[in-house]
Amino acid sequence: MFDFFKKKINEVFKKVEKAVTETKLGQNDFDKIFWELELTLLQSNVSAEVTDKVKASLESELIGKSVKRDFKKVISAALMKAFDEVLIESKEADFLKKVKSKKPFIIMIVGVNGSGKTTTISKLAYYLKKKGLSIVLAAGDTFRAASIEQLKHHAEKLGVDIVANDYDTDSASVAFDAVRHAEKKSNDVVIIDTAGRLHSNKNLMDELKKVKRVNNPDMTIFVADAITGNDVVEQARVFNEEISIDSVILTKTDVDNKGGAILSVGYTIKKPIIFLGSGQEYENLKHFKKEEIIKKLF
Repeated sequence: MFDFFKKKINEVFKKVEKAVTETKLGQNDFDKIFWELELTLLQSNVSAEVTDKVKASLESELIGKSVKRDFKKVISAALMKAFDEVLIESKEADFLKKVKSKKPFIIMIVGVNGSGKTTTISKLAYYLKKKGLSIVLAAGDTFRAASIEQLKHHAEKLGVDIVANDYDTDSASVAFDAVRHAEKKSNDVVIIDTAGRLHSNKNLMDELKKVKRVNNPDMTIFVADAITGNDVVEQARVFNEEISIDSVILTKTDVDNKGGAILSVGYTIKKPIIFLGSGQEYENLKHFKKEEIIKKLF
């Protein structure tokens, strides 16, 4: 993760350090630094909105300060502060407290096709079960071939309940039945799967609105594929505008060597990233901690 960014940022340091001539950093030298840095950020799939925020933060931190003697250390410290302001997290204790605040706690999972929603649901169910909570899965993806069988397979392996119906069944009614099942069995959490859809497909987005309206989930989580880079920012923006997202899970972070999605998606919609997914094992879901991300960046 961030291999591309780290390589490029070191190239920027070497290239720009020689060009800095002033004892105290002025606007001209800052512009030289940020021109090179901006290219690196954009090449790393960092959104323009985040790039602008980083620039403003760096200007307030660096202009008028002496950087010539310890260039890399001073610039790195300013960048770390800038990314600390950009990244939005939800503490694990706060997340669990919220999930335990209501019974059943209803989580609705949404995202585009191929983002890894079903695998993420199984990982989330595993995580919550390890925390002592009982889970019901709602097989609300009634469109994709084999989606119900896939979720049933995970439910059996995990030892959790699942409510499913036939393909082409109304997704909202499947979720509704799962919530009633959880109330009857006194389960702690309902996780609703939904069919993947392009954010530009109005009919399918309207269906998501119906699922949400009928079942009134306590948390709506957007699952996004990290390697799609800047595309995920626009996807998250539209989903948030259409159905209101509460938080984000980023998948495939183990094969994302740029990291732009991690740095951009939460800030763009002002919602926290709660988990990072990697691999296929149930254990491969890690709570997002921004201090760890900043350490990996530098």
